[in-house]
Amino acid sequence: MISESCRRTAGRWLKFNAVGGIGIGVQLLAFTVLKSGLHLEYLLATALAVETAVIHNFLWHERFTWGDRTPGGGLPRFLKFNLTTGLVSIAGNILLMKLLAGILALQFLAANGIAVAICSVFNFAMSDRFVFLAPPGPTPENR
Repeated sequence: MISESCRRTAGRWLKFNAVGGIGIGVQLLAFTVLKSGLHLEYLLATALAVETAVIHNFLWHERFTWGDRTPGGGLPRFLKFNLTTGLVSIAGNILLMKLLAGILALQFLAANGIAVAICSVFNFAMSDRFVFLAPPGPTPENR
C-alpha cells in the first residue's frame, strides 16, 4: 500500500510539473522574443528568459504546488527560491546551452528545452526539501 506521504509527494510532483510545463512555455516565449525579436546574444537571452520563468513558477508554487505549507512566504521565500532553484536554473541552463547549442550546435530552442528538463529534477528536490519546507508542528503536511 502506498503511504500518505508518497501520495502527497506524487501529487505535488504532478502540480510541480504542471506549473513547470507552463513555465517552459513562458521561458521559450521569452527566449524567442529576446533572441529573435530583440536580437540579444543567446546566453544573455537564456539567463533573462530563465529568470522570467523562475518568477512565474515561484508565484504558482507559492499558491498552488506548496500552498498548504506556510502560505505567504513573501520576499524571504522568493529570495530563497531564486537563490536555489533560480540559480540552478540559470547556471544549469547557461552551461547546458553552451554545451548543446554552442559546442554541439543543436538548434537553440531544442537545446533550451533539453536544458530545462534536466534542471527541473534538481529544482523539485530543492523546492520540496528547502524552499517550501513544512514547519515543524501539527500542520496538514506533517500530521
